[in-house]
Amino acid sequence: MAHKIVSLLPAATEIVCALGLESSLVGRSHECDYPETVKALPVCSEANFPDGMSSAAIDTKVKELLADALSVYTVKREVIKELQPDVVITQAQCEVCAVSLPEVEQALTDYLDKPARILSLQPNSLEDIFHDIGTVATALDAIEVGERLVEDLQERVDIIRHKLKFLENKPSVACIEWLEPMMVSGNWVPELVTIAGGVPVLAQQGKHSPYVNWTDIQTADPDVIILMPCGFSIERTMREIDILLQQPGFADLKAVKNNRIYIADGNQYFNRPGTRIVDSVEILAEILHPKQFIFGNEGSGWIKFAL
Repeated sequence: MAHKIVSLLPAATEIVCALGLESSLVGRSHECDYPETVKALPVCSEANFPDGMSSAAIDTKVKELLADALSVYTVKREVIKELQPDVVITQAQCEVCAVSLPEVEQALTDYLDKPARILSLQPNSLEDIFHDIGTVATALDAIEVGERLVEDLQERVDIIRHKLKFLENKPSVACIEWLEPMMVSGNWVPELVTIAGGVPVLAQQGKHSPYVNWTDIQTADPDVIILMPCGFSIERTMREIDILLQQPGFADLKAVKNNRIYIADGNQYFNRPGTRIVDSVEILAEILHPKQFIFGNEGSGWIKFAL
């Protein structure tokens, strides 16, 4: 039986498409944009703050909304009711990243003419992401396709692990997830850095991304700094790069002296726990060990920042 799926999570949309089930998608979130063809689907959510705000303004607005027990996003109930899905996919990982499980449950309670299965994803690690792919595949009656997909993804990760097996020189790496206030990437990102032959600093694998002070960055003095702000493209991050450049003592950092500041597309890769999370590992491998790896992501997935 063909399903009618509404995905309120960009990563889930990518998983559904990677399983070969794009034709079963009937609706998407306002942030689902890959593959390009999903943009033609009806939009089932919207952000409760305008586009184009600065990092600091976004942070303030989100905190205000959450303090008032208001949602950062609105589920378009009328649109979903019209689409009559039998599967709705959302997440319980972060109320700032995408439409959350309570919002969906509240929006759909007693609202649809037929019961819809709500799938909620909550990954904290690479293994969790692979498990979520299996969960989605099982729910959509695509178990074998899901197993093959996960095997292929794991194989790509294993190639990197194998190539770096006897690596001794592992650079320390700070991955910046938000510029103002400053946050360092947690959850699965420290694990990705480790797989790609680096030593993550200031964030713990499997734990939420922590706020840090600039002095924490100075004290850690990492070999490499990679900017990957949540929801930001490379171009969007470039617009706020001055926040970093104007920090006291920026020029004295090891990463700056050695010209090892990079900008990655956080929105498309690192902040999105779907199938392209393995592309994120490959991006890190290219950045950290350019002599061993060329996957062809430079220029689109990441750039070296010219100081």
